[in-house]
Amino acid sequence: MSTIPTPEQAMELVKRYNQEEFHLHHARTVGWVLGCLSQAHDPGKEAYWQAVGILHDIDFEQWPEEHCVKAQDLLAELDVDPGVIHAVVSHAWGLCSDVEPELLMEKYLFAADELTGLIGAAALMRPTGFEGMEVKSVMKKFKDKKFAAGCSRDVISQGAEMLGLTVQELVGEVLPAMQAMPEGWMA
Repeated sequence: MSTIPTPEQAMELVKRYNQEEFHLHHARTVGWVLGCLSQAHDPGKEAYWQAVGILHDIDFEQWPEEHCVKAQDLLAELDVDPGVIHAVVSHAWGLCSDVEPELLMEKYLFAADELTGLIGAAALMRPTGFEGMEVKSVMKKFKDKKFAAGCSRDVISQGAEMLGLTVQELVGEVLPAMQAMPEGWMA
């Protein structure tokens, strides 16, 4: 019988294959954001959304050239629920995966993965971090292609479109979730 990991179990799995703090922090952040988004869009499923967000890059540190392919294999070997595997693999649709996001949670994961990086980079540039950050300042950074150039604006835009949102509306949902992330969450 396949399992759906808790957020804590998901983090332990991620730590099994990732040691760099950058990757662990990204897993925690995306998991937190998805958990917060679930409260508004799929109440009662916060732990599920969070676990998927945590697991989404489980293979990236060790197997970047096989990203998502290796994740699918790892998670299947661990007897993780096929729905979780589909969600994890769909987050890189069109990049290194041909699995399209179908569920609302999968679409949010697709969009939020890159957006959390952009918002996080913007917070690092501010003396007050996330405190007082507004959607308009994130949008200014979004339009500056040189800022956090590794965060794909095309993927963020495509994700927002998939959700029937503007990028500004998507930022308006993701930013408050990142601002609410507790210090040291799931350290």
